[in-house]
This record gives sequence, C-alpha cells and structure tokens, in this order.
Amino acid sequence: MSFSLTLSHVGLFVTDLPRMVDFYSGFLGFAVSDRGGTASGGEIVFLTRDPREHHQLVLASGRPADLQFNVVNQLSFRVDSLATLRELQRGIRNEHATELGPMTHGNALSVYLHDPEKNRVELLIDTPWYVPQPCRVPVDLSLPDDELWAGIERKVRDMPGFKPQAEWKADIEARIAEAGAKRRQASERVEAP
Repeated sequence: MSFSLTLSHVGLFVTDLPRMVDFYSGFLGFAVSDRGGTASGGEIVFLTRDPREHHQLVLASGRPADLQFNVVNQLSFRVDSLATLRELQRGIRNEHATELGPMTHGNALSVYLHDPEKNRVELLIDTPWYVPQPCRVPVDLSLPDDELWAGIERKVRDMPGFKPQAEWKADIEARIAEAGAKRRQASERVEAP
C-alpha cells in the first residue's frame, strides 16, 4: 500500500492564551479559524494561514506555569521572500518576542526568535543549495541581496557534501521510494499465509 503523508498542524499548550493568540495572529498573520472550550475546562484556539487548512497551529490553555522547559524544539514557518524575512526580523522588536539571530543552514536562510512563552520559532526561505545538516552559519540580513547570496554561496560551496538543491531532492526521492518499497515488502511478508 502506497500513501502520502504530510504534516497537518502543530498544537501547543500555553499559559497565557490571549497573549499567544495575539502574537501568532498579529505578528505572523495567522487567522483564528475556531475557538472554544475543552472537556477539561480549558480553552483552545485554532489558527491558519492557508484556506485549505482549517488549522495549522493549535493553542490550548493548560500548560503548567511552573514547567521549567519547553517540550517543543521549534516551530518553523516558510515565508515567501527575502524581503518578507527581513520585514519580520525588523518587526520582532515590536513584539513580545526575543530575536535569536539570522543564520543560514546552507539549504535555508532563517531568522530565529522566541515567542512570548519562549518557544523557539524559525522563519525561513529556501536556498538553491544543500549541505549536510546540522549546519549553522550566522549571516547579516542587512547586506544587499547580491552580496548576501554571494557570501552564503561562498561559505556553503566549500563545505563537504555541498550540492545543488535539485540534486539533493532527486537523492531523497529515491530514498523515500526505497523506504516505501521496504515497508511494502515487510507488509507482504506479514500478510503471507
């Protein structure tokens, strides 16, 4: 059996629901698609930026206020352009958020921040390159476009495993197909009489 699998949405428990809804709807432009009460007496808010998706992000009250760590590693959002990435980076200082800095991973150009409850958020655009991960190289988004892209390419082109994104995509498609074939074979062995 072959099937498609994509990430639909992420849900977070939060301590200050109105503040978090304000951050994600105000700063990142999510629309509230639904809200209501939960069986445990809490509140839940559904948010989306895609009319094909009822919700991409769910915020639910009920996170213990004394929790000393965040269980979410990060929330990553792809944006449409370098200009948008820069605009969002400038806007961080007007929000209840803390900028962690811009960087490239070789395959992406990212701005990291903490939301009002210290969840790490990544805003990113893709690059035309791939390098093995993890890769973290600080960048200066104030550079002119051509200078920024040329500098990133110089840094990543010298890294072991560098290749064009299209070549990496072809490699990973083959790996996904191979994994699917192995899963089918295992399933057929289990179903065999």
